Amino acid sequence: MNPESRSLPLSPLLLTVAPHRLLFFVGAVNVLAMMTWWALWLVAARWQWPALPQPPIPAGWGHSFVMTFQLLTPFMYGFLLTVFPRWMNQPALSRWQYIPVGAGLFGGSLLTLAGLAGFAPLLHAGVILTILAWLAGMTALGGVLWRDGGKTWHAVSVLTALGMGLVGLLLFARYLHNADPRWLFASVRIGVIGLLLPVFFTVCHRMVPFFAGSALRDYPMYRPMGALGLFWPLVLLHLALELMHGYSWLWLADLPLALLTGLLAWRWWPRQRMPGLLAVLFIGFAWLPLAMLLFSAQSLWLAATGEFVLGRAPVHALTIGFSAGLLVAMVTRVTQGHSGRPLAMPAVAWFAFILLQLVVLLRIAAELVADPVAWQAVAALLWLVALAPWALRLLWIYLTPRADGNPG
Repeated sequence: MNPESRSLPLSPLLLTVAPHRLLFFVGAVNVLAMMTWWALWLVAARWQWPALPQPPIPAGWGHSFVMTFQLLTPFMYGFLLTVFPRWMNQPALSRWQYIPVGAGLFGGSLLTLAGLAGFAPLLHAGVILTILAWLAGMTALGGVLWRDGGKTWHAVSVLTALGMGLVGLLLFARYLHNADPRWLFASVRIGVIGLLLPVFFTVCHRMVPFFAGSALRDYPMYRPMGALGLFWPLVLLHLALELMHGYSWLWLADLPLALLTGLLAWRWWPRQRMPGLLAVLFIGFAWLPLAMLLFSAQSLWLAATGEFVLGRAPVHALTIGFSAGLLVAMVTRVTQGHSGRPLAMPAVAWFAFILLQLVVLLRIAAELVADPVAWQAVAALLWLVALAPWALRLLWIYLTPRADGNPG
């Protein structure tokens, strides 16, 4: 047992003292619950055990929805509700601005999972509650940006992405009411390309050079705002082409995105020894240009041969390698610092991050083998092995006082 666990009392009330405590707690629960459902479903689909009820929507699309809009979202909101006021030199948000966001996302996630377990009305209720929580979060963040006069471009970029995420949620709700698969497709694509990609890129653009400059001596700060300005038109072009099924033309957006993000990764990468908590940020970001190269190769091969290869490998390089990798890196850093612990990678975080690299490689390989569902199941189970110890540690930290005795 960790020695700290014998001296720090557990209290659910501590979840309300800071945005990151509540929202990261919800996210950590979702990391376990949502991937457990998906892993069990894949195992049942491949080996016909255990017997699971069919969800009211196609299971693969249900997985895409919860991973995009419900697993990663609480972490995003927990971070943004904490840093938005700091980015714009304003007072911290009140409990009554972030508690509804956390409570709504938590309730929405639980109801959605219950709905995917076969209770269709609960799926509807979960999506509606998630939309309401999303609106509460955007209102709180939008108020901060309004008082700033829209001068902080990173905040404008992130809030724009959250607005696109809201559109994706509304389209998913429409799909549940009329079963038109076009709305389902558009919802998930907007969620991945219009929400996750811009949020994670924008946060990296602002925070990675800052973290490196804080940790390394004589680190050259490089944060070109032109890169953020160029990023958005390329992302919107990619999204428009996907929504029009113009996959053979995606390379027009994705090759420039690979070049842009690869250049940033090269310029940001320190030319000196760096601490582990910083190294995982750079490794996680490096998956972004790799993912865009995979998208580009897939698109060019389709244009040249008419064959659609690689399947969902590029998407999973983006969502697991880039987004989930950075999730472990960022959440570990915030949790260590805001819980009064050293700014260092604990062993459980290293375990999660290293195994996550294997998860993404397995998931990419699953698109290239003769028995893809078996490989997908193995990748999902390995996700649980990798992230369960990390998530359980997070849950304990958020339910206990800061290790240094300070408030927060």
